[in-house]
Amino acid sequence: MGSGQVTDWQGKNVTVAGLGVSGIPAAKVLHGLGAKVTVVNDGDDARAREQAAEMEALGVTVRLGDGATLPEGTELIVTAPGWKPDKPLFAAARAAGVPVWGDVELAWRLRELDGRKAAPWLCVTGTNGKTTTTQMLASILKAAGLRTAAVGNIGVSLLDAVLGEEPYDVLAVELSSYQLHWAPSLRAHSAAVLNLAPDHLDWHGSMEAYAKDKGRVYEGNQVACVYNVADKATEDLVREADVEEGCRAIGFTLAAPAPSQLGVVDGILVDRAFVENRQQNAQELAEVSDVRPPAPHNIANALAAAALARAFGVPAKAVRDGLRAFTPDAHRIAHVADVDGVAYVDDSKATNTHAAEASLAAYESIVWIAGGLAKGATFDELVAKSAKRLRAAVLIGADRALIREALARHAPEVPVVDLDRTDTGAMLAAVREARRLAVEGDTVLLAPACASMDMFVNYNQRGDMFAQAVGELGT
Repeated sequence: MGSGQVTDWQGKNVTVAGLGVSGIPAAKVLHGLGAKVTVVNDGDDARAREQAAEMEALGVTVRLGDGATLPEGTELIVTAPGWKPDKPLFAAARAAGVPVWGDVELAWRLRELDGRKAAPWLCVTGTNGKTTTTQMLASILKAAGLRTAAVGNIGVSLLDAVLGEEPYDVLAVELSSYQLHWAPSLRAHSAAVLNLAPDHLDWHGSMEAYAKDKGRVYEGNQVACVYNVADKATEDLVREADVEEGCRAIGFTLAAPAPSQLGVVDGILVDRAFVENRQQNAQELAEVSDVRPPAPHNIANALAAAALARAFGVPAKAVRDGLRAFTPDAHRIAHVADVDGVAYVDDSKATNTHAAEASLAAYESIVWIAGGLAKGATFDELVAKSAKRLRAAVLIGADRALIREALARHAPEVPVVDLDRTDTGAMLAAVREARRLAVEGDTVLLAPACASMDMFVNYNQRGDMFAQAVGELGT
């Protein structure tokens, strides 16, 4: 399909798979470049028909209710990242020799369109912590006086970022495993894999395939491959990556750092990677108290963000100023209130066991509200590691029995309340039960370890309902 110049796209037959957050912008951009665009979409509901009408008004062909058949003459497919690789459309594309790109691949190919100066990409992926780390990174880059934005899987279109009229100095790019699967040409300035734990295995087919797609973020890196010292799988991905000569492996750790690492010494975030004579010297970057909230997993996020920023040449002062200026999104280990000496914390974003384990590790005595859709997960390891911190557990949601059984096996002394209901009002009941079980000094922690869609629209609504329920205590 060429290098991405306008002349390469004129009259090309491009199929866009999926209406929605990525499909519509891709279709509009390609149509604007002169391509003949056909959008295919599995759904044919009212929302899809409304979106189709918008596209057809621009001159884009839309085919609803049939995302399986390859349109005749297709020369390229640009897919929404969530479309699984085993879909019939992609089998037909392989048989016909038609390449398949994601929206990230398209943005990468178009970044130098019309001779514009392409901003370097600093990329972040991992099972958990991607959004927070990417936002921290953007805050640090802004504190250094750079024009930047947090884009990609974070909800801001990469296409808009690379094709905007005013160029960026550098982009902080969050990438999901889905997006990386469909982005074979991506070559970042520097990239980080924060952690690896089983997730989305129904999409990828295996943990090996999931890890391989995450590891794509390191391919062709120019300056730094940032990995988690505490998660050997991330370091293994660095070792397997084919990078540019001179690219360095940079570790981050909650312990004192070795040379070529960032870490923590006496409550200070320090850099022993991007300093002269790193065998002997270290650069202070910020205090642990500059990270909000200063939970262990969030300090790790800050170190990863700092490593990427330092790889780009950002001064130490900007790391500190950027971390101080950063405000985390809602529903990420957010303190809601203190009631009668008990803290109530909303980590509704902890939608898998790995995230919940990090959340539970941040507190000493916990009444744990958990449950929802397990997505094929098991909970034995999570409960075994966290048992000593649990005062009690309150379980909600469709797959709560899996957690209850793990608690019975690994924490039989922990009192468990099993709420046999999946309506949204169950959250108020859960919070009231948690209050009954908690004592002064405890933390009531919503860290579900499950997806939310059995009871709520999304994890945001689940967290909002938790906060509302806390607000109603005593009323």
